Amino acid sequence: MSDPSGSSLAALQERFGPRHRWLFLFSVMVGTMAAIMSSTIINVGVPDMSHHFGLGQERAQWVGSGFMVAMTISMLTTPWLLGRFGYRRTYMSCMWLLLLGGLLGGLANQYPLVLAMRVLEGLAAGVVQPIPVVIIMRAFAPEEQGRASGWFGMGVVLAPAIGPSIGGVLVDWFGWRSVFFMVIPFCLCALAMAARYLPTTAPGGVQAGQGSALDWRGLLLASAGTLCLLNGLVSLHGGQHLQSGLLLLVFALCFAVFLWWERRCVAPLMDLRLFGFRPFAMGSIVAFIYGAALFGSTYLLPVFMQIGLALSASYVGSTLLPAGIALAVTIPLVARLTNRAPTNLLVGAGLAMLAASFALMMLVGTGTALWFLVGVTILGRIGLGFILPSLNVGSIRGLEPALIAQASSSINFLRMLGGSVGVSLCGIFLEWRLSVYTPTGQSHSAFAQTFALLALLCALAMVPARLLRAKL
Repeated sequence: MSDPSGSSLAALQERFGPRHRWLFLFSVMVGTMAAIMSSTIINVGVPDMSHHFGLGQERAQWVGSGFMVAMTISMLTTPWLLGRFGYRRTYMSCMWLLLLGGLLGGLANQYPLVLAMRVLEGLAAGVVQPIPVVIIMRAFAPEEQGRASGWFGMGVVLAPAIGPSIGGVLVDWFGWRSVFFMVIPFCLCALAMAARYLPTTAPGGVQAGQGSALDWRGLLLASAGTLCLLNGLVSLHGGQHLQSGLLLLVFALCFAVFLWWERRCVAPLMDLRLFGFRPFAMGSIVAFIYGAALFGSTYLLPVFMQIGLALSASYVGSTLLPAGIALAVTIPLVARLTNRAPTNLLVGAGLAMLAASFALMMLVGTGTALWFLVGVTILGRIGLGFILPSLNVGSIRGLEPALIAQASSSINFLRMLGGSVGVSLCGIFLEWRLSVYTPTGQSHSAFAQTFALLALLCALAMVPARLLRAKL
């Protein structure tokens, strides 16, 4: 069928030639940077926001976990949205929602509205994040996928690398509201590039609107189960054991029914055939566990530096900047190894460095030299640089093209589900340990034990990582 607008994939490839695949990828990279920045930069402003609204640690953590819950759930809808509306309409709609959430969230005077805008941003960010892997696996030849993943990864990590530094300064100068506004210029740039380089067609170059109906039952089951799991964890810490038990029971039931329904559904939200492919199955387990450790640490590190070490928000951002730069440099270097080195070695090495970084953070105190703190954070980010470009591509390569979009959304869903659990666990565990140690003047022990928990999670992820033996 002809494309009167000249914006189909074939038309754009004819207009821009072989470089279109890079323009396509970089256009999505800008929006993904906005999505990732909105997910991490808010952590710098949490203490100031908590003071402004008079929030306790438990309520304040929902600014982060509410975003992540929404992002986790919406990731499962990406394959259907791309098939139904195509790349351009799906992506640009998400950018408008992200922009709206940043604008209204920064202007809000009530905490419920701030939380609602964070959820809106999370919904948009969740849809966007699986798209780059779909582009890399479909638009690039196997020998180019590692390089494309490396360049994309380097660009994306610049957002959380630079974001906290700039955000810390903005919080000190203008307050927590300023961190919401940081995503707006990225969204505007992404919208301009998308209008020029993104095709209106769906993955594979086929016309949009030809897919099956959305699996609403699966989406409702996944949403209900995720919410019950996280609220059950919060209730468990609050001493509401009966309520927690009921919520966790409902989560287990939702999970069981979800698996049953996805096996029967003609067009499932999550195609369970994916888990018959061993690299994907093991990669999914690693993604869930390391997601819990990674996102738990993005919540814990700024809180530890501001509360445990009494550092200002801008100082925290400056301290984290070298680690972010190290991550940005590591990713393209490791990406060059992805066509030669086994996935299990790259991912295993990254997890080992990440675990060591968390373990060394237990030694950091108010009298610790700055170079040691910076060095420990750099070690952890180098570890991430080994994991990020290899895990997704290594888990998905080898699948049939029709399953790539499903695989990308599913493994990102599991990573973010682990991240949502990790943020909740860190917040709950930290508050529990602070209640024990703060009266005795040993609050540092509470943070040390929380970092030990994250190190244990990374060590646990190394077990399934050993089974990622397929070469990329």
